[in-house]
Amino acid sequence: MTRKNVLLIVVDQWRADFMPHILRADGKPDFLKTPNLDRICREGVTFRNHVTTCVPCGPARASLLTGLYLMNHRAVQNTVPLDQRHFNLGKALRTVGYDPALIGYTTTTPDPRTTSVNDPRFLGLGDLMDGFRSVGAFEPNMEGYFGWVAQQGFELPEHHPDIWLPEGEEAVAGATDKPSCIPKEYSDSTFFTERALTYLKGRQGRPFFLHLGYYRPHPPFVASAPYHAMYSPEDMPAPIRAESPETEGAQHPLMKFYVDGIKRGSFFHGAEGSGSTMDEAELRQMRATYCGLITEVDDCLGRVFDYLDETGQWDDTLVIFTSDHGEQLGDHHLLGKIGYNDESFRIPLVVKDAHDNPRAGEIEEAFTESIDVMPTILEWLGGDIPRACDGASLLPFLKGTRPADWRTELHYEYDFRDIFYSEPQAVLGLDMDNSSLCVIQDEKYKYVHFAALPPLFFDLEKDPHEFENLADDPAYASLVRDYAQKALSWRLVHADRTLTHYRSGPQGLTVREN
Repeated sequence: MTRKNVLLIVVDQWRADFMPHILRADGKPDFLKTPNLDRICREGVTFRNHVTTCVPCGPARASLLTGLYLMNHRAVQNTVPLDQRHFNLGKALRTVGYDPALIGYTTTTPDPRTTSVNDPRFLGLGDLMDGFRSVGAFEPNMEGYFGWVAQQGFELPEHHPDIWLPEGEEAVAGATDKPSCIPKEYSDSTFFTERALTYLKGRQGRPFFLHLGYYRPHPPFVASAPYHAMYSPEDMPAPIRAESPETEGAQHPLMKFYVDGIKRGSFFHGAEGSGSTMDEAELRQMRATYCGLITEVDDCLGRVFDYLDETGQWDDTLVIFTSDHGEQLGDHHLLGKIGYNDESFRIPLVVKDAHDNPRAGEIEEAFTESIDVMPTILEWLGGDIPRACDGASLLPFLKGTRPADWRTELHYEYDFRDIFYSEPQAVLGLDMDNSSLCVIQDEKYKYVHFAALPPLFFDLEKDPHEFENLADDPAYASLVRDYAQKALSWRLVHADRTLTHYRSGPQGLTVREN
């Protein structure tokens, strides 16, 4: 049997509507150039209605790589440990004879019951998920990258992240059209690409699984030349937001908390003030820089794709392109990946099979979620999908078949305890364990349920950008009830079922799958 290759590309903070293939299909302005991403879209299937099942980075990657909803893996925020008992893609790949190589990061905090409290992994934002083997480390603290830059002969400033500032500047007050002082030859995107090519060349054509991660288009929103000036702010889509931050914040207590609390300094090094004070010109410049960072990643992917072409491996490789989460980019007067808006949760997903794909170039409308990536890879490699996995394989869609029992709604969750720039518990009068929400939505409606705050309900056909909360409108009372019941049923069906199919009896332990 011919062994297969898998290239899982995971970018950071790339939102779904920055996908030229879909923009062109919808007849919308094509403001972004990504020829290499376009290639896998032409050769594979692009999933339009795809979401991460949680944000931010650590929880999102936990769901992506375990196939579990947040309600089951419970790594609810960055720095919150991931329980060691959960099976993940890295461990599963080893059962089918693959050495799961990883470039980039997973932002995983280890289970404290498995190590000492003095473990250095508890000093950072996160580390590498058990089961994977790093062949291009970024975490902790980006030391792998900064060390590589220094080894290339570039003189690092005392504060290493200052390489992302424009030449001669000590801070960036907001969106800038100036280039960072680090040349593109030494950018973090180049670093990940060099690590990927080093690994692939070392394999000498032997079958591989490679998780290829990129830090971009994650902030800081400053790009190396020439990417800093590649796009014009005037060509960027305008932000979608209420007439004022105050109007936006009036929708819900959590929205007000974020509109009031998000700081520019989290996105622009040394900046002061609130992100909600950015005007349209600044937001358009930020989006132009964001697009520049995207095109840099795309150029880097082209180098990897070219190598696979040159060595005859492209046609034997399953390629999956996705992101951990999205980015508000000023929509709803917000920055980052937070709350309940689509901009934070809708992300790209493209799957190119290694062989001829009868649906090459098509756009799939079915509702898909980040938890579907793990079972897709395992089925393609002939492995077993764990019963506990909440997702399902997408391979039938590549062949033109939609499973009869496929989900009819999108589901995602967010736990907003102890975020870095403030503590919502104190502001909103909550404790840690009720600072959470879950979302269920389909083509027509979106329901947001909070553990201890008022719900939200949107009529997406009349209000696609989610400005009018109808949860208390008597005309929608029966729909609110129905969607709340759907959300409850979803949670009941997907509660942890790791061991629920085992039975003991006179003949000993038996297993029943259905």
